[in-house]
Formats: sequence, C-alpha cells, structure tokens
Amino acid sequence: MMTEERRMASAPRTWKDSTLKANKDTFPRYKLISMSEYPKESFKPEKGVRPLPAFAKEVLVVPSSIGTTVAAPARKPVVEALCHLDRIYVRVLREGFKSVDAYKYMKLGSCPVNQGTKEHYYFLYLLTTDCNFKKESLPDYLSYSNVLSYNPTGEVLRELPFNVPVQCKYHRLFHSYKVGFNPKLQGGTVFKELTPKQNAVLQAQDASGNALSGSKTYTLGQPMFFEAKAADATTKSGHQRMYINKCFMTADQSPSSNPKYTVIGNQGCMIDSKLIAQSKFLSGSSKMSQKFQVSAFIFKDRVSTSSGLQQLYMHCEVTMGESPPSPSSKACNYDSATKKWKELYGYDSVCTCCETNCPSAQPTVSKKTISSSSWKVNLSDKDGHVNVEPRMRSLDADQFSLEDSDMAMHADFINYWEDD
Repeated sequence: MMTEERRMASAPRTWKDSTLKANKDTFPRYKLISMSEYPKESFKPEKGVRPLPAFAKEVLVVPSSIGTTVAAPARKPVVEALCHLDRIYVRVLREGFKSVDAYKYMKLGSCPVNQGTKEHYYFLYLLTTDCNFKKESLPDYLSYSNVLSYNPTGEVLRELPFNVPVQCKYHRLFHSYKVGFNPKLQGGTVFKELTPKQNAVLQAQDASGNALSGSKTYTLGQPMFFEAKAADATTKSGHQRMYINKCFMTADQSPSSNPKYTVIGNQGCMIDSKLIAQSKFLSGSSKMSQKFQVSAFIFKDRVSTSSGLQQLYMHCEVTMGESPPSPSSKACNYDSATKKWKELYGYDSVCTCCETNCPSAQPTVSKKTISSSSWKVNLSDKDGHVNVEPRMRSLDADQFSLEDSDMAMHADFINYWEDD
C-alpha cells in the first residue's frame, strides 16, 4: 500500500440527482494507507453502533477546503463528456467553429447532434441507442467508448476535421496511474521570397494596409489581406483602374500546380464571398491598386501530409482598364443579405453575369499573372488548440433541438453541467 495522496477520478454520477453539477473540484480526495499503521479490528463490521475512533476520523472525514488563492481562469474545454449508468452525454464548445452549420458535419459514432445552446452543441443518447457504442468488459472496469468526429465537406477547409475518442469507465476497482504526456512536434520551413520583375505586384498586408515582412503564419479562418498594385509607385491613375480577373491559391509555388482553389473568377467576381462573407474586395485610396481579403484555409487532401501547417501561395491575373467597370472588368462581392452581387464602387449592373458567364476582356487588353510570397496556415495555436478568429456567428436561434421522439427523457440535461 502507498501513503501518497492522490486525487480520485470522478466516479459515475447517479442520474436521479438532478441537482448534481459536473464540477470535479466538489469530489473528495482519498488516501491510500498502510494497514500496519492502524488496528485492523477497528475496520471490522459488527452489529449495532459504536463511536468512530479518533484516528479513523482523520482518515475518513475530509475537512472542507478553505482557500484564499484565486486561480487563473482556465481555458474552456472544447469537448466534455458526462458518464451516467444508462447514458453518455457529450458537449462541444461552439466558439471554436466558424461555420454556422458546423453541427451538420459532427457525429458521435453514427448519431448526430440533437441539442444546442448558445455555448455548446450536445449529444444526448442512451447507451442502448444505435450510435455504434463499443462495450468492453475488463476485470477492473466496464467500458463504453465511441468517437466524436467532425468532417466538413468541400474542396477546402477553414476548420480542421478531427476525431476525438470518448470513453466512459465504470470501475470495479480503483487504481492509480502515471500521468501521460503529449509530445510536441517541432519542425522548420525555409522560405524564399519572390521578387517578380514586372509592372504589377501582389503583396500580402496586415489589416492596416502595411506590407508584411518575412514569413507570415495565419490560423484557420483568420482574415488574410492582399493588394495588387502597379510596381511603380509614381504611376498616375487618370481614367484607368486596375482590375483582378481571377485569383487562385496553390500549395506549391508554380501557378500551374495542383491542387488549386479559385477565390476570384468570372472576370472579377469574388466567388468565395458566396461561401463565406469574410472574403471580399476592399476599397482603397487609389484605383491603381485593388485590395481584397480572404478567410484562411488549408487544402483538405493535404491534411494527412501536414505537420501542423500548410504553405500556400496566391496567384492573380490583373488588367488595366477604363475606370467605369464593365462585365469583363469589375470587382463584385456577393451580398448574402440581399442575395445579390454588388460592384465595389456602385456599378451593380455589371455584376449580373456573375451567376452565369461573364464576357472576356478585349484581346488588346494586356493581362499579367502575378504571384504573392508564401505564407503558412497553422492548424493550432502554441498551446495545441485550434485558434479561429473571429468567433463563429450564432445560429438564428441560440438554442435548438433536432426532431427526436426520445428527447423528452433528456429534458433536464442542462442541470448536469457546470455552466452553459
């Protein structure tokens, strides 16, 4: 036996106690003792009642902890599980997701999200439900396990797919185990800055419009800012304006490499703005340049080969044209509120072809393809947690419940969590 004190794992809670909160700090501590220190007779069962020996009070009665030290606020757990005798409840923090439809791509085994609040998505299921729960009976405990998965669809990802194993152990005996550790992968990437010798350049910038120096790392969903402009800073606009016909991203430096993802196409339509409002053309002080922003993403088919980040490049085809835009030279954003295309400077009629095929520019117009320097998209922050900014938008209704005839038995599920 050991005399060292250790914190006991949270025991399965009884479902009937509707006031019980999932706060691990409310559970008592236990002490492993050596029986040689105390007389065995004191622990033998017998008829009737007798006073508790003084030494036994020290062992069995845990004094209430009164402390004055205020701990720093901890990061909210992304995934939490509650284990009951007949069911498992799992909840996922909503603020880590950019998409308002994230719950549609999330499953616990084969079962979908069936409850939601402003803060969390919930899986509320009995162990007898056909969610592919795996039951395992071992000498020391009975185990029910499953996998929480998130697999967003589409060619590119702005949120990283994940699989999180969920397990509930119902112990027959209690044992102490050594604390495990998670290795932190480290590596390095060498970048070579591109110095195009041409009349136009494509430059990565910060939100204030300042050029970024050196390599830049973004997190998934973070806005990235770019500006295409004339290489000669003294060039005057007159009646001309710079237009971006198309832009696409690649994982390799060559514009002809694959995979590639088109952000701007159809002769100046911000295609990506139909998928996410964060991607859009931006107005500027000079029409001899064109600014735009795109929400950071990674290529889905390269996630397995990534060691925590992906290196990407932006390539754009630009032209110089008359200041009033035309269907073949424009800068159109999609307005999700009105479900219409709008030109950056108010000539909305030239954007009507964005839903079909816009005419190409005249053959006499000079087209140039320019490329940006590379940047990295990091899948997590320094603590290993996905860090997406800005936070996801709420659903139209902060609380929702999917149609499920069995949801009545889970009506008081919210009472079993520390907060929501």
